[in-house]
Amino acid sequence: MGILLRDGFILVNGEQVKRDLLIDGKVIREITEGITPHGHTVIEADGKLISPGFIDMHVHLREPGFEAKETIETGTAAAARGGFTTVACMPNTRPVIDTPETVKHIAVKAKQAGNARVLQIGAITVRELGEELTDMAALKEAGVIAVSDDGVGIQSSRMMKEAMIKANQLGLPVVAHCEDDSLAEGGCVHEGDFSRKMGLRGIPSEAESIQIARDILLAEATGAHYHVCHISTAESVRLVREAKQRGARVTAEVCPHHLLLCDEDIPGDDANYKMNPPLRSSRDRDALIEGLKDGSIDMIVTDHAPHTEEEKARGMALAPFGIVGLETAFPLIYTQLVETGILDLNEAIDRMTRVPAEVFGLPYGEIKEGALADLTLVDLASVREVNPEQFASKGRNTPFAGWKLRGWPILTMLEGKITWHDNDAVEGEVHHE
Repeated sequence: MGILLRDGFILVNGEQVKRDLLIDGKVIREITEGITPHGHTVIEADGKLISPGFIDMHVHLREPGFEAKETIETGTAAAARGGFTTVACMPNTRPVIDTPETVKHIAVKAKQAGNARVLQIGAITVRELGEELTDMAALKEAGVIAVSDDGVGIQSSRMMKEAMIKANQLGLPVVAHCEDDSLAEGGCVHEGDFSRKMGLRGIPSEAESIQIARDILLAEATGAHYHVCHISTAESVRLVREAKQRGARVTAEVCPHHLLLCDEDIPGDDANYKMNPPLRSSRDRDALIEGLKDGSIDMIVTDHAPHTEEEKARGMALAPFGIVGLETAFPLIYTQLVETGILDLNEAIDRMTRVPAEVFGLPYGEIKEGALADLTLVDLASVREVNPEQFASKGRNTPFAGWKLRGWPILTMLEGKITWHDNDAVEGEVHHE
């Protein structure tokens, strides 16, 4: 008979209003107050926030090829625990997502897991080697929603221009990891005070911003939709802001770790603080926050990148880049940016739901009658400590261990099906009437 989410708060025009949501099958059938249950499963929201299911357009599920780090099953379970109903997986698996067969294999695995909707971003070049374009038409037909060589920057301007021309013809966004290898090669942290103090080779800010400048010019020349991955520098934000002011089809994403940390926060030789792009200066961090506030940066993503504990134990110089993020993203943003008054709640929710859906043309990210029931119930009040040992992800590599945060998801619903709920928070709140 369906599900009734009772006495929760939803955001309407930026204001929290009390509403009941009646879910019939996969869709939201009714949104009002005082709905009388008739044999429904009732979930007592009890004044908690009902958000659209979070959308993360940049995750690494590691399968196929790196199942010791993560699988589609464990990665999407982590997504559900973090309140995410839709995630987009990057193509730097083994094999790379550069053929329709790999796309179909991942789609089957994701459907079997059933924890979250998995969108796929196919590779721009075969095996991400930067030498030959993939068959983007075949990848699109198989189901990819964008193309990227994430993990490596495309070094050839000619190759990137050809990719943009082809992608634009097919209506596929070009999602770019921006890194000039001639500047970044061999670096493991941001080129700054920390790298000099530790005697580590740094990655300069220009390694990112130079490619963004090039790609913006190419996007303007080709008309392609160009999307900047995990933006990290003040110069990059300026370039994107100016491109948008000129009307270019340029969008950008930012990660919680770049918004909340800088290289001054790295405690020493701890590879849980090693990611690519690296934690930049406090000036860069402030510019990212400003860019998010003024709309230069469109959305928040996690760049969820699990690794084994053995790999991360090798230290800054030798460990792989990346941290996990799915299970901590919203509590971090809520506690560190919303409660501090930097963002309002509506802005934070928007940048993790409606805006990414809008940018990538997805029919998700809103609470309205007739929409798919992709929903996240969030407890904004309870305080909990980040404990990596409790993660659903195989990855434990986070710099946020021990942080005390508010805004924890306690129930996630995908197309009307509960994919995860916190037993302690929801137990006794689910019943039949």
